[in-house]
Amino acid sequence: MQPAQLNLARYSVHLSSETDFAGWRDAARRLALNEVRPEDISWHVELSRALYDSRLPAISASARLDVPRAFIDHAETAFCHSDPTRFAFLYRLLWRLRTEPKLLAIASDDDTRRLETMVKAVRRDIHKMRAFVRFRKIGDGNWERYVAWFEPDHFIVECNAAFFVKRFTGMRWTILTPHASADWDGERLVIGRGAAQGEAPAEDDTEKLWRTYFENIFNPARLKAKAMQKEMPKKYWRNLPEASLIPALIAGADKATKDMIARMPTTPAPHHAKVQARHWPKREPAEVMADGASTLSELRELAKGCRRCPLWREATQTVFGEGPGNATVVFVGEQPGDQEDIAGKPFVGPAGKVFNAILDDAGVDRQKVYVTNAVKHFKFEPRGKRRIHSKPNAGEVQACRWWIDREFELIKPELAVALGATAALSLLGNAIPVTKMRGQVIEREDGLRVFITIHPSFILRIQEPADKEAERERFLDDLKQVKKLMTV
Repeated sequence: MQPAQLNLARYSVHLSSETDFAGWRDAARRLALNEVRPEDISWHVELSRALYDSRLPAISASARLDVPRAFIDHAETAFCHSDPTRFAFLYRLLWRLRTEPKLLAIASDDDTRRLETMVKAVRRDIHKMRAFVRFRKIGDGNWERYVAWFEPDHFIVECNAAFFVKRFTGMRWTILTPHASADWDGERLVIGRGAAQGEAPAEDDTEKLWRTYFENIFNPARLKAKAMQKEMPKKYWRNLPEASLIPALIAGADKATKDMIARMPTTPAPHHAKVQARHWPKREPAEVMADGASTLSELRELAKGCRRCPLWREATQTVFGEGPGNATVVFVGEQPGDQEDIAGKPFVGPAGKVFNAILDDAGVDRQKVYVTNAVKHFKFEPRGKRRIHSKPNAGEVQACRWWIDREFELIKPELAVALGATAALSLLGNAIPVTKMRGQVIEREDGLRVFITIHPSFILRIQEPADKEAERERFLDDLKQVKKLMTV
């Protein structure tokens, strides 16, 4: 056969198993280097045949086939997909990458989208296996072994076995699935044939313990039935010992939530009064309000005895503003959080760390700006031993505006940055839609410019990593704009 006739031939490639990626990779490399088109190849899985058909064309030892590393990583994962056409599909992608090296960066391409979908499906199945495999004990002593039955959607046993070896190194276990089995004897991992569900034990002595544990960690107040079933589809329930409790727990969630609320503490922990006593000066409110202050230090001392709204009763201490008295810009947040309430300083908790990092990225020196809050006391709801942030109402914001106004009178900044809706309400006197007016500068009647943006805690509440990073970049852009306004 002459090289010019290769494209006319039809090649039949036989892989040794559904997960024989090494065999596929070798065959695909040989075929691609010999210019064999995708439509001239048929792919099969036959355990009795050689790794690849002996009629496959040879290649020289120096032959090179360059493809992006990302393709190899994605292809190895997508190879575990249950789609029977995946071998031909991956070869077609390989064929295209020879002349379209940037193909995987084109999100609108059908083949690129299909590859991403397959990869996500396999990774999701791997995650489900790790989450929903339940071992059951058989035998005792030297014959003790733990066996689990699982029904994956894809061929993931082999690529997922190392996780279970690392997690359960000290015990002997077997995971049975319809496609393959993984067996670990404490020293050696063996991937074997598929099995039937009847080969796995139906239950063991730990079933009752599993159900007791699950029943006690179930939080009815956080129940979202649709989200739960999306993360734990019913197909997995029949193999989970705790699943028999789920219908009853869902049905009784409303009553259980009400019972939890009724049991919630309505007063601070006993030690709170002792901590609070160390911070509140023994001065009458009337005397405190009658005092004057000509410096920020004096105003800070004055604020320690503030009784302008009821929030002081439960808070540990007043959390006053911090920064130089001649700052040209003042950042105003909502209120102190749990860590700020304990430390007595603004923006030292999780949101403060985000704020500081992005300030630094934007080139704004925090030591040269003044940072404060619209409300000076921590408003919260007790949940067991935790104190959960509670948004201050308009009356509390208005009461604390007395302090904000005096901070601004002493500092005389050129610019104020409202971090969120509560800060905007305090600075402007009326509620505004922050998301719509973000990035805008509003000038007050007294000439103070107010820049509108989000509170950094908003970034912390975003769950999706990509969305979190995008919002962080938007906030960074806002602070870069503030940096420019500081010099105007």
